Amino acid sequence: MSASTVRIDRDSLGEIKVPSQAYYGAFTARAMDQYKVTGHKAHKNLVKAYVMIKKSAALANKDLKVLEREKANAIVKACDEILAGKLLDQFVIDAINSGAGTAFNMNANEVIANRALEYLGKSKGEYEIINPNDHVNMSQSSNDTFPTAMQIAILINICETISALNKLILSLKKKAKEFNNIMKIGRTHLMDALPVTLGTEFEEYVYSLNKANMNLKVATENLEYIGLGGTAVGTGANTPKGYKKKVIKYLSQISGLNLKSSKNPFYSLQSKYDVANCSSIIRNLAIELIKMANDLRLMASGPIAGLAEILIPAVHAGSSIMPGKVNPSLAECLNMICFILIGNDVSVAMAAQAGQFELNVMLPGMLKCILDSTDMLKSFLPIFATNMIDGLKANQRRLESYIEKSPVLVTLLNPHIGYMKAAEIYKESLNTNKSIKELVLSKGLMTKEQVDNALSKVNILGTN
Repeated sequence: MSASTVRIDRDSLGEIKVPSQAYYGAFTARAMDQYKVTGHKAHKNLVKAYVMIKKSAALANKDLKVLEREKANAIVKACDEILAGKLLDQFVIDAINSGAGTAFNMNANEVIANRALEYLGKSKGEYEIINPNDHVNMSQSSNDTFPTAMQIAILINICETISALNKLILSLKKKAKEFNNIMKIGRTHLMDALPVTLGTEFEEYVYSLNKANMNLKVATENLEYIGLGGTAVGTGANTPKGYKKKVIKYLSQISGLNLKSSKNPFYSLQSKYDVANCSSIIRNLAIELIKMANDLRLMASGPIAGLAEILIPAVHAGSSIMPGKVNPSLAECLNMICFILIGNDVSVAMAAQAGQFELNVMLPGMLKCILDSTDMLKSFLPIFATNMIDGLKANQRRLESYIEKSPVLVTLLNPHIGYMKAAEIYKESLNTNKSIKELVLSKGLMTKEQVDNALSKVNILGTN
């Protein structure tokens, strides 16, 4: 870089060259050289959460008269500009960075400080006027700000994920109603079992996903308790009296979230139980989605040599060599997403247990896993709902033929002819390809009226 394109920035380690147009400073410049990990910058919701914290801190410090009004106002203006979507390219630290997210905290401090300086008519780097540490980071530490920003970012993402999940649940509800009276062979151990309706299978998907949705909402309520104001190790060192209450009140107003002060700030810095719990619920949601996707793939298999119980919409050609082939590609994609979610949860669990003493320093890794997981869900679930579930059709002819031919219906004749005789009829049906009804009548084991009643739709489906 030529002299005209750089400025000299200073931090506690000394001087370093920084691009003259950059709003980040020395700490960030050094960290950029160290944390070349994923190539992914901080998530937009982490940036948003962090800037909201900095704005709240400036307002609280101003109210408590520990930060000069002019400086506080400049910091607030800089924060508002970033919250409006500007300067986002200045948050350059890799998503996986220093323990406890110190590098990202300083990236935010420096960008805000340098933009605030410009509001005061000063140049970037004039930190004797507004300093990243002394003013933007006043009454704060990475130890309490990163966990707080982490929880806010997760809350924002999960809110959007719940909305996407609700869309999928609504699509499944519509299909459950549409398929309510369409009978099909049930399966246990992948083998023929007593019939159910296609609708009841979809009703189960709705029930399980609603349960996961409810658990997700409950888990997020615990994330509303934040340790902001605890500063380093949770003691609240270097904060003015009344700061914690004020800063959390401002942050709640700015974020629109129902944030509350942690009942134990040391817990908020040390334990990541609530974050890990939230991750585990996302994992359990993934397990339910995998089961559903696998069922759909199996039901759609064919169209000749598989089950072919449902017909799936063609979203694109299924093969580059076999014309006309339609694959359950969206269900396969959902499977892959969910496999990654489960792996992400393992990473979160490992990070959660890796905290020592007064601080868990594995937060950037945990956060990236949860945000990646929820990003995939909130992006893909609406597509899956619209382009897969909404377009499903029942293959009624195939479903009816399976029921007509299935010897498992002999189960319903147990009360009339006994288990052993029913087993004989079952085997004979398989060997002769004759229907259960035909065999029972030919052997005089039951009257036609009795057989018709036993094998009626009402009796097959039971009273549940």
